[in-house]
Amino acid sequence: MRELLGPVLDLLTTQPVALARIVARTDAGPRETGAAMAVTGASRVLGSLSGGCVEAAVLHTARQVLRDGQASGERFAAADGFAVGLPCGGEVEIFVERLDHTAIPLLRELHDAVTAHRPVALATTLETMPDRKLLHPGDTAPWHGIDRDAAALLAAGRHGIIGAQDGTPAAATRPRTFVQVFHTPARMILAGADDYTRALAAAAAPLGFHVTVVDARETFCTPARFPAAHEVVIDWPHRYLANEYRAGRVDPRTVVCVLTHDPKFDVPLLTTAMPLPLAFLGALGSRRAHADRVTRLRESGCTSADLARVHSPLGLDLAAHTPEETAISILAEILAARSHASARPLADLDGPIHPPR
Repeated sequence: MRELLGPVLDLLTTQPVALARIVARTDAGPRETGAAMAVTGASRVLGSLSGGCVEAAVLHTARQVLRDGQASGERFAAADGFAVGLPCGGEVEIFVERLDHTAIPLLRELHDAVTAHRPVALATTLETMPDRKLLHPGDTAPWHGIDRDAAALLAAGRHGIIGAQDGTPAAATRPRTFVQVFHTPARMILAGADDYTRALAAAAAPLGFHVTVVDARETFCTPARFPAAHEVVIDWPHRYLANEYRAGRVDPRTVVCVLTHDPKFDVPLLTTAMPLPLAFLGALGSRRAHADRVTRLRESGCTSADLARVHSPLGLDLAAHTPEETAISILAEILAARSHASARPLADLDGPIHPPR
């Protein structure tokens, strides 16, 4: 839904919009919980819910919601014969609601928070006339008796449905509610100002990473050389990383890639990064460069357990040569490591292509 906030706000200034979102998902599915599709009165469609599997049925529901103003929820399971469903075998619950100009202040506040990378959540009661509330960290105002559960989801950084389905004695007064969390993006810190860094920044940014390029060499480390990066910092990489960690801007979702090819940069950076709670730590280089780096790291006091945290030589075996090909190789390894996936061809595996996370 994140990418639809701006376009939907523009549309609401002149017309109502039907917003359809995946509020629950089990087993395999082409889109994640929170994926959204917006439909106008002229049947203009923005976004996607399933890559075409159920969108025609949702479009029909959206037109009805626009006409009568009452929200509607639908479930789609595995396709059976000619019935509408998901060929991938999963199940999704989709909630469709009507938005008009009265929703603009709430959506604008949500858009501003998301743009500024501030954690926020949108809670929507799954009723024919839904109620909505924005939740920020530290909010304590009571709301339908589910404010604490919603705050817990925001703190955990995950979507979820809370309320009437949970079986508690208070369920009758706690409406079934979808909480969609918009967390700050995961960071990718790239050390080294070269063509491989430029290509990796360009490939990582569309995947939702907040990309920082850091290098101590002012001549090479310029915003013009790295237009896809969100930040370009002139500093010694190890010093920058240590300061960011102390400031609370490095967390277990952070990816650090060492692309410097220079011991005076990469050894201090790796020794600084190894103890930190990172999602991924990698270092680019040939096998000879890696062996030399390992020797230097051991001399600096690193243990075998420390060295095991470093993905090096960095990247999967794709026979990559150009910076752009190497960027794909590196990103593939990062995604596989982050999801504990095998990185093997899907054709060689059994089971669902989109297993539950």
